[in-house]
Amino acid sequence: MYVQNAEAPPRKPVTVPGLHAMKAAGQRIVMLTAYDASFAWHLENAGVDVALVGDSLGMVVQGRASTLPVTLDQMVYHTSAVARGLSATMLVADLPFMADRDIAHAMEAATRLVGEAGAAMVKIEGAAPHVLAIIEALAVRAIPVCAHLGLTPQSVHKFGGFRVQGRDEAAADRIVAEALAVQGAGADLLVLEGVPTALGERVTGALQIPVVGIGAGPHCDGQVLVIHDMLGITPGKRPKFSKDFLAGNGSIAAAIGAYTADVRSGAFPGPEHCFS
Repeated sequence: MYVQNAEAPPRKPVTVPGLHAMKAAGQRIVMLTAYDASFAWHLENAGVDVALVGDSLGMVVQGRASTLPVTLDQMVYHTSAVARGLSATMLVADLPFMADRDIAHAMEAATRLVGEAGAAMVKIEGAAPHVLAIIEALAVRAIPVCAHLGLTPQSVHKFGGFRVQGRDEAAADRIVAEALAVQGAGADLLVLEGVPTALGERVTGALQIPVVGIGAGPHCDGQVLVIHDMLGITPGKRPKFSKDFLAGNGSIAAAIGAYTADVRSGAFPGPEHCFS
C-alpha cells in the first residue's frame, strides 16, 4: 500500500525544458487526467508531473459515447477549474474536435485555453498536413504543443471504434513517420495511444521529445491514464491498458500516489496492460 509523505518539500514548477531533461536523464514522466480543482489538488499533492484536461471528459464526466461532442467552452471551463488546483504540476489541455479545422480556429482555441484558462500547453491529435501547419504556427508563437498519435479518439468513426493502431508493418512505419513529422513541426511532447509495445519502444527511441504512453507499452518516457479508469470508477469494462489503483489503497490520494510511484519505478504498465 502506498503511504503518502506529508512532509514532502515544495516542488519547482514542471516546465517544457524540465520534461525534456527528464527524458534525457531516463526519469519517467507521470501524467494523469483531471477535470476539476479537487482532483487537480490531489495530483499536485502526489507529485504528478502533468495534468491533462482531456476531451475524455465527454465520456467519463458527461456520459457520452465519444469525445466528439465536447465544446471549446467546456474545455475552457474545466481547464480553468483544474488550473486553480495546481501550482507545480504542468497543465495541458486538449483542443476539442474540429478546433483544428484551420490555423485561425486553432489559434483562437489555444489562446483561450492558455490565456484565459491557464493551460501551459495544448494537445492536438493527428499528423495530417493541416495539423502540422497548426503545430508550427503555435510553436512559432511560443505556445507549447503536445501531439497525439496512434489511437486518436477524435478519429473513432474512421477507425471503426477504439481499436489498437500500428499492428502491421506499414501502419507502424506510418506512425513513426508521423511522430517524426510532429516533432519536426515543433511539438514538445507526444502522447502515443493504443499501439503495440514494440512500436511504442520504436517511437520513443526515434524521438528527441518525450513520449508519454497510454496503452503503448513500458518503454515510453512516461505514462498517462484517464483518472476515472485509474480509480476503477468508469462504468463498464475498464480498458486493457488501465489498472484499478484504488483497490487495496484505501483512498483516492493513496491511489494517485501508488500510480505515481509505479510509473516512476517502471512497475506500471505490466505485461497484462500492453498490446503485443
